[in-house]
Amino acid sequence: MAKFVFAYRGGGMAETPEAQQKAMDEWTAWFSVLGADVIDGGNPFGASATVSASGVSQSGASALTGYSIISADDLAAASEKAKGCPGLAEGVTVEVYEAVPMD
Repeated sequence: MAKFVFAYRGGGMAETPEAQQKAMDEWTAWFSVLGADVIDGGNPFGASATVSASGVSQSGASALTGYSIISADDLAAASEKAKGCPGLAEGVTVEVYEAVPMD
């Protein structure tokens, strides 16, 4: 099994406590379906900066909003698992990257 990073783009914090709980319940249910394939459920991202050879910029930083790490047989299987992301219904997209081992 290989490791894959799900990088989430878009979405945001629900406005009411009830909507936040509903969203959390949906994510928890999805992770339950993925079961032992969830290596790290991840976290949402907060403030960000872009660092380059010319310095640090607060503007133009990535629009990524969070991540998770899962295991799957290959990119196709990982992408299939990403289709269950509850954020998709809210306009979130999931970028799926294989984490290449450096052994």
